Amino acid sequence: MSFLLTSSAQSVQRHLLQETSPMSQAFNVAELAAAYTNKSPQDILKLAFEHFGDELWISFSGAEDVVLVDMAWKLNKQVKVFSLDTGRLHPETYRFIEHVREHYGIAIEVLSPDAQKLETLVREKGLFSFYKDGHGECCGIRKIEPLKRKLANVKAWATGQRRDQSPGTRSQVAALELDGAFSTADKPLYKFNPLAQMSSEEVWAYIRMLELPYNSLHERGYTSIGCEPCTRPVLPNQHEREGRWWWEEETQKECGLHAGNVIARA
Repeated sequence: MSFLLTSSAQSVQRHLLQETSPMSQAFNVAELAAAYTNKSPQDILKLAFEHFGDELWISFSGAEDVVLVDMAWKLNKQVKVFSLDTGRLHPETYRFIEHVREHYGIAIEVLSPDAQKLETLVREKGLFSFYKDGHGECCGIRKIEPLKRKLANVKAWATGQRRDQSPGTRSQVAALELDGAFSTADKPLYKFNPLAQMSSEEVWAYIRMLELPYNSLHERGYTSIGCEPCTRPVLPNQHEREGRWWWEEETQKECGLHAGNVIARA
């Protein structure tokens, strides 16, 4: 299994994979990625907890990531979960995050953008500049910077990415990988994608079977839910991420949290 990254990221990855520390010897990313390609989400999470324990963080987006939270919580009741509050989420998403916190009795660390950077952007370009010049700058301040700040002190994280979420950017998502966007030569960051193989139908079958909480926006045609100005319901037979950044080209429909996906498709 290959991981296509930029030249600088490839250099970082080669350095990390050549390390001789006990962790790197016990945790060969390429070998484990190949071995776990067809493993269940629970098996992938077990591997993550086995190697990283309480140092593993679960990324919860306020959408169908509740499946990931549910599986992780059943393996570790002290599971650590974080979510990004961009300041532009739907009211339903905020209520959903709180519902999940109460349902599992867990703390959800909610991360916010840097106030000064956000104020500068809004003052200089207004509240909806992304419709004119793309979502990169806004997402960089509201999402990527808070995530980078969080991951700077994290050894491993797990996401709810699935291969069927976006044919343009996520069809090659691996079960686990070295994070090409946030790793450094001095600090490797391991990234698990336990739901990579699951389809949307399987995710919703799991939610309904176990009667898990979910975002009420799903009942109104929203399939992939992000910020309110950048998300709209999809029409019948449209792909689930058609409602995200609908004014932009499909292969760029990533906010930067999973930048390696776009690089891999380039």
